[in-house]
Amino acid sequence: MAQKKVLIIDDDAKLRRLLEEYLGSYDFQVLTLEDGTDALNTIKAQSPDMVILDIMMPKMDGLEVLKRIRAEHRVPVIMLTARGEDADRIVGLELGADDYLPKPFNPRELLARMKAVWRRSLPEGESGPEPDEDHLVRAGGLVLNKATRNVSADGREIDLSTTEYKLLEALMEHANRVLNRDQLMNLARGRDFMAFDRSIDVHISKLRAKVESNPGSPKRIKTVWGTGYMFVDGK
Repeated sequence: MAQKKVLIIDDDAKLRRLLEEYLGSYDFQVLTLEDGTDALNTIKAQSPDMVILDIMMPKMDGLEVLKRIRAEHRVPVIMLTARGEDADRIVGLELGADDYLPKPFNPRELLARMKAVWRRSLPEGESGPEPDEDHLVRAGGLVLNKATRNVSADGREIDLSTTEYKLLEALMEHANRVLNRDQLMNLARGRDFMAFDRSIDVHISKLRAKVESNPGSPKRIKTVWGTGYMFVDGK
């Protein structure tokens, strides 16, 4: 699946860096602007899959930017604002915003809302293409789709960073086999290799928190003391 492109328009430099890093860890291509004056040119040139747009900005406020975007483009837009007033939310939605998120917010909630907006944008009755079984890895009650890089359990999607996804993919494709740390690094290496090099155990801990019902007593990702890790597929 092609890498999704997200345009963030916000005058808060710290927030732009935070979202660029967070969404980048989920393999999004992130573009940023500090104000909306060049929004239309950027959208025309870059064709983003979504725009994250702040309301309170100098030079041109987000509502005016949204008006101009909607006059020419149908790209999904999620509005951000430090103000929690219903009037701002209602005006933004009336002008064509697809969703609205007040600041401060958890980046995970933004990601969930982005995915929900994309799902709603599918034609009625359409749930997206059926996955090719060749792209699916099933083990331990999890389903990993290598084409979309999604992981689910009992129909519930699990949000993983790119590093966590690559690590889980390596473990699931070698289910019921012990992999030492060097083997895991080699199987999952890529542009995230340096992240693995810092501490693979930290990534395993974060991964367990997302895929285990009880991370303190894991059933899927087992530690083999003195050796490495094993993904248990109890067929």
